[in-house]
Amino acid sequence: MRKLLMLFVTLLVIVSISLFADPIILKAADDHAEGYPTVEALKFMGKIIEIMTNGKYKIEVYPSAQLGSEKETIEQTILGAIDIDRVSVSPLVAFYPPIGVLTLPYVFRDQDHMWKVLEGPIGEELLKGLEKVGLVGLCYYDAGARSFYTVKKPILKPEDLKGLKIRVQKNPVMIELMKTLGASPVPMAFEEVYTALQTGVIDGAENNPPSYYETRHFEVAPYYSLDGHTRIPEVVLVSKVLWDKLTDEEKLIFKTAALASAEYEKYLWNQWEEMALKKVQEGGAKIFHPDVTLFQKAVQPLYDRYPAYKEFLERIQAVK
Repeated sequence: MRKLLMLFVTLLVIVSISLFADPIILKAADDHAEGYPTVEALKFMGKIIEIMTNGKYKIEVYPSAQLGSEKETIEQTILGAIDIDRVSVSPLVAFYPPIGVLTLPYVFRDQDHMWKVLEGPIGEELLKGLEKVGLVGLCYYDAGARSFYTVKKPILKPEDLKGLKIRVQKNPVMIELMKTLGASPVPMAFEEVYTALQTGVIDGAENNPPSYYETRHFEVAPYYSLDGHTRIPEVVLVSKVLWDKLTDEEKLIFKTAALASAEYEKYLWNQWEEMALKKVQEGGAKIFHPDVTLFQKAVQPLYDRYPAYKEFLERIQAVK
């Protein structure tokens, strides 16, 4: 009886500690605004972690780049000043070059192919590689596909881009893509694009459906060709400083919560895309679906300029 009583008291102490101990607060960074799919997914991940650890960990999400730009938050995550970070693959390339293969144009045939790659051995290998630079990659989030929209005519084949002035991000790969397809790349601040399209300074631009809708670019460039030339995913990172402090059980909880949040984020993103495509068509935009294989063949010379990605490219293209 005495042993049973002692066991009961011990259990009460354990439960009391889990219920009343102050939670460990973890900082999570995202540069998007409240309500954006990635922000909501991070919050969802945080709730799962809090529940599954009996309140030991509580995640506070800081949206709208409150903790800095993506480059800055990556640096802080490596140092352990930020615990969890949601960033695009693009700025990660400077820290871990192999993951840059995911930023190449037309590397994925379509959305289904992308997820087979990211959720398969290749995607896991790239996430694992991030540990070399002090980061732990938990999962990928969807960021949609960037496609061309133009003022005077749709882009249905590579030849349609010849001679056109297309706004691009200040990104070497995107600049090379335009040149390879025969267009003239025009690096330009995002805020200037609407007026540039309206006044004829540029003939077109490229972005994903939600951005095309939210910027009202469909009003001045109504031809939207869904070629999906880049499908650059997002990544959820954990600082290795934090990761090494977690128990094996906690690591499993964090990974499971991240994967669940990835599914939630996909659902939210698809909703955003469907809404955006519906709204732009209601606003007068015309949607086109060009043959992507024509563009993939046309950009082969660009791939040849990145020999470091050759093995990964071949493996990605072999995924069925």
